[in-house]
Amino acid sequence: MAKLNVIDLEGTPVGEIDVADEVFAAEVKEHLLWEAVRYQRAKRRRGTAKTKERNEINRTSAKMYKQKGTGNARHGNKRVHIFRGGGTVHGPRVRSYAFSVNKKALAGALRSALSLRAREGDLIVVRALDLPEIKTRALAGALEKIKAPKALLVDQSDNRNLRLSARNLADSIFLDVKGVNVYDILRFPKLVVTEASLREVESRLIKTVGKREREKAAEGGQA
Repeated sequence: MAKLNVIDLEGTPVGEIDVADEVFAAEVKEHLLWEAVRYQRAKRRRGTAKTKERNEINRTSAKMYKQKGTGNARHGNKRVHIFRGGGTVHGPRVRSYAFSVNKKALAGALRSALSLRAREGDLIVVRALDLPEIKTRALAGALEKIKAPKALLVDQSDNRNLRLSARNLADSIFLDVKGVNVYDILRFPKLVVTEASLREVESRLIKTVGKREREKAAEGGQA
């Protein structure tokens, strides 16, 4: 099994934990990371851009002038797109950009993201992220001590002091452990997670590992 160091908020090592190879030492599949990021960003798009078509323009639909004899081109009304203030042809409409991705693929992408951070030494496990008071400066100082000034902070949502202290951080955000996702992990250079939250993520993802991944992990451990 892979091992991760555990530190406190002073940056002092306080122990070592064993973690599942299938989750934190898995093969990093870049195509799954790309697919997961694309999926998440597409779901976040609002899709509210809209232009009016000719049937939505508030103008009279009466014929502008008679069909023949005026020397002008033949027009039916002023709501068409060639006139100023007319409708737009093939303009954007309100839509959803979301698309579906297999749940196993998303789970595999999350395992790849965690394994990538662990492999590069950017997964920092802290025994606890307990702050005595709600103070952004104190949290920023603690992140400097553990060498993670720009990080995704992951813990339980009931850690009120951490959640509120992180709101004004310029380069870091707090994320509930239930919402851990590929996009947020990849957009921050460091991932700071408490030991308890790490175990929760591990137990959740270990259930998504298939037989082939288990065999590969076992072969890697024997090697």
